[in-house]
Amino acid sequence: MNNRVDINNVLAEIRSIRSQMQQPVKVQPEVNPNEVRGVQQAKEAAPSFNQMLTQAVGQVNDLQQNANNLATAYQAGDPQADLTEVMIASQKSSIAFQALTQVRNKVVQAYEDIMKMPI
Repeated sequence: MNNRVDINNVLAEIRSIRSQMQQPVKVQPEVNPNEVRGVQQAKEAAPSFNQMLTQAVGQVNDLQQNANNLATAYQAGDPQADLTEVMIASQKSSIAFQALTQVRNKVVQAYEDIMKMPI
């Protein structure tokens, strides 16, 4: 009997979805191709590649310094420095450095590919 109730619920949901699908959908008015629309200016200028790369290097450097400071504090016996925090900070800085190295490798590879292109 319990299965019968579940089947009825599923059938009711299917009927509800079918009725929603059969309702007419409002279509947006067509755009006149001859109408000239103004170009919207970007609200915020996109950062340059140099700025993004500099920011990424800075963030990796901050992570490495934080991990180094936590490790030094733990080695000095600071009761505030927790071993788990030291290990997590160390792993974060390691992963960030590996990611940055991979980005650098891809940039160098792209540069080399461009230099090999015939003019």
